[in-house]
Amino acid sequence: MARSVVALVLNATYEPLCVVPVRRAVVLVLTAKAVAVEPGEGTLHSVTRAIRVPAVVRLTHFVRVPYRAQVPLTRKAVFARDGHRCVYCGAAATSIDHVVPRSRGGTHTWDNVVAACSRCNHAKADRSVAELGWPLGVLPHAPKGMAWRVLGHRSIDPRWKPYLGDTESATA
Repeated sequence: MARSVVALVLNATYEPLCVVPVRRAVVLVLTAKAVAVEPGEGTLHSVTRAIRVPAVVRLTHFVRVPYRAQVPLTRKAVFARDGHRCVYCGAAATSIDHVVPRSRGGTHTWDNVVAACSRCNHAKADRSVAELGWPLGVLPHAPKGMAWRVLGHRSIDPRWKPYLGDTESATA
């Protein structure tokens, strides 16, 4: 089997829709529901046929798909947004922290949650960064862009970049 385990699915208009397992992408191509746009790594063989594993497929018919207005807030996504580093000291992040503690009315939203190492998270406890005098290098924010909406916390295959548009806010 190929090294790449997922493929990007584009709508008939080349708009990114989702990421699917390579096996599903091959089935879409074999059933003529999609065409391969970018080749992946490897080839799948049957008794009578060999097919190159696709990295990007485009659906043959337009599909209307409603999008979420915002990227879901998950632990993995917070780590990806903050580069798996503690926003307070730069060490490897092992937990998430609420900038304004929930015990003091802070919300569990993108603009109040950051990645933190356990040492800083424990030292901060239920205090605000202003009380401690800690600098907050980058203000937390909700990730934006097509790449985040389609991929979430997944890393971007270089072959997908032309189809995702602005990938600066997504994981690299």
